[in-house]
Amino acid sequence: MIGLISATAAGAAARDRLAAAWPDRTRVYEGPVGGAVRAAFAECEQLVCFLATGAVVRLVAPLLADKASDPGVVCVDEGGRFAVSLVGGHGGGANELAVEVGELLGAEPVVTTATDAVGLAGLDTLGLPVEGDVAGVTRALLDGEPIALDAEVPWPLPPLPFAAHGTHTVRLTDRADLAAGGEVLLRPPSLVVGVGASRGVPADEVLELVEAALRDAGLSPRSVAALATMDAKRDEPGIVEAAARLGVPVLTYPAEELAEIEVPNPSGAPLAAVGTPSVAEAAALARGGELLVPKRKSARADGHASMATCAVVRRPARGRLAVVGLGPGARDLLTPRARAELRRASVLVGLDQYVDQIRDLLRPGTRILASGLGAEEERARTAVAEARRGQAVALIGSGDAGVYAMASPALAEASDDIDVIGVPGVTAALAAGAILGAPLGHDHVSISLSDLHTPWEVIERRVRAAAEADLVVTFYNPRSRGRDWQLPKALAILAEHREPTTPVGVVRNASRPDESSRVTTLAALDPATVDMMTVVTVGNTATREIAGRMVTPRGYRWQEGTR
Repeated sequence: MIGLISATAAGAAARDRLAAAWPDRTRVYEGPVGGAVRAAFAECEQLVCFLATGAVVRLVAPLLADKASDPGVVCVDEGGRFAVSLVGGHGGGANELAVEVGELLGAEPVVTTATDAVGLAGLDTLGLPVEGDVAGVTRALLDGEPIALDAEVPWPLPPLPFAAHGTHTVRLTDRADLAAGGEVLLRPPSLVVGVGASRGVPADEVLELVEAALRDAGLSPRSVAALATMDAKRDEPGIVEAAARLGVPVLTYPAEELAEIEVPNPSGAPLAAVGTPSVAEAAALARGGELLVPKRKSARADGHASMATCAVVRRPARGRLAVVGLGPGARDLLTPRARAELRRASVLVGLDQYVDQIRDLLRPGTRILASGLGAEEERARTAVAEARRGQAVALIGSGDAGVYAMASPALAEASDDIDVIGVPGVTAALAAGAILGAPLGHDHVSISLSDLHTPWEVIERRVRAAAEADLVVTFYNPRSRGRDWQLPKALAILAEHREPTTPVGVVRNASRPDESSRVTTLAALDPATVDMMTVVTVGNTATREIAGRMVTPRGYRWQEGTR
C-alpha cells in the first residue's frame, strides 16, 4: 500500500489524481502532516509526500530503522515539477515509484542512487538475497574497477560489467559460506527440499530436520526455493507452516508421478501407505536436478518413530528468454515492458539494424549477438542456447514478436527447460492502420506475400478465402526486387470480389522519420510503388474513404450521408 500525504490544496489535488489512478494501491492520510507521516510510515510499504523534501527529512528521520525494511519515500514539490526518490531507493522501491509518479503527474523523476544514475543494476536489486560488502563492491563498480563474477551456480542475472579477474568478487552460490573481504554473495533459489511426513507432524520437527540437513551439507537456507511433497500432503499443517516460516511455497505432485521417479533410497512402507516408494527424494527430484542430501529422517527426542523425512536437490538453472517486440520503429511506441526486458537482459540477440535502434537502452555489460538479414533460425537457436546456459536473454524483433517475427522460431527451438516470456509490441498492421484512419474496424486478416517460407499455392488459397469472406486484408512483405508478381496477383484475386473503388491504404516506414502514406483504390494502386518496407491494407465492401481516411464500420449498417 502507498500512503499519500499532503498539506496544501495544490498538493491535495495532485494527491487525489494518484488516488484516483491507483485506487487499489493507495491510501490517503488526512490531518496534521506529522501524524499522517508517522501513521503511513508504520502502515504502508511506500509513501508519496506532497511536501518539501526538508520537511519530510525531519519527519521521517526519527522513524528510520533499516534500509532493507524501511518504506520507500517519494516527495513531490508544490508545483508538481519533480518526483524525488528520498528514502529507500532500492529496498523500498522509491526509485521505481518516483518514475511511476512522474509519468502519471507529468513530473520529472529525480533519482540520485549512484548505480541508477549511471545505468547499472544495483547489487541489491537483482531479486536475490545478498550478503557481504555490498557498499564496497558497488563503489568499485562505480569507479570502474574490475569485478569478477564467480558463478558456482549458473543463474540468469541482469547485465553487470564483470571481468575475468578482479580486485572484488560477486559470488553466485548456494553454499553456506561467509563473504570474504571485498566480496558479495548472491543467493540463487537453487535448492528444492523434498519433505515426507506422517499426519500431524509438528512444524518445528519439519523445520529442524530441514535446517539440520542444510547445515550438515554446508548449504544456505536463503537458497531454498520451495518445499516439495506429494499431493496428499498439500494441506498438512506442519509442512505448510514450516514452508511459511522459511518464506517459500509448497510444491506438490501426484503419488503416481512420484512413483515413476528413480531414487536411491526407495522404501516399501510409503509404497504400501501412499502408493509411491519415495516421497522426499522423489518430490525433490520431480523437476530434475542433483541430489545433494539423500533422504534423512527426523530424530525424535521422545523415542517415537520418525515423523518426517527430507532430501535436498540442487535444481537445474533455468535460463530466461524474453522474446521482445520493439514496435514499428518509433521510440515512443516501444512499450515500458519491452524497455524493462531490454535492461534486464545480460545477452541481447537480434538483427543488427534492430540492435542499433535500441542500443542506447541497454545496461553496461550487456553482451550483444547481432547478425544480418536472413538468419532468423540461427538467431533463435543462439538465443535459446544462451538461455540454456543460465543467461537472461532478450531476443528482439520489430513489431510484435509473435507476428511474422522471432517468437515462432524461438519457441520451436525452446523446450520446458527454460523460462520464456513474450513481450508484445505494436504491429506494422496496427501502426499503419492508425495512420490510415480506422481500416481495421471490423474483421480483418494479415497475409504475408513472401513465398520464401510458404508455397505460393497456400498463400493464394488464403487470399481467395479472405476475398470471399469479405475481410479487410493487410499484406505484409508485399513486393521485393525478386518478387514483383505476387502483389498484382493478390490484388487481382481481391478484385474478383470487390469494386474497383475499394479503398486501399499504403503506408511505408510506419512511425519512422521517413514515413509516408496515401489512400488510393483497388483499381488505381500501382504495385511498382510498393516495396518490402510497405504495408498495404485493402478494405472490404463496407470500407469507405472519409475526409482522406480509410474507415471500416464496426457494423454493416452503413448510413447514407457518411459516404
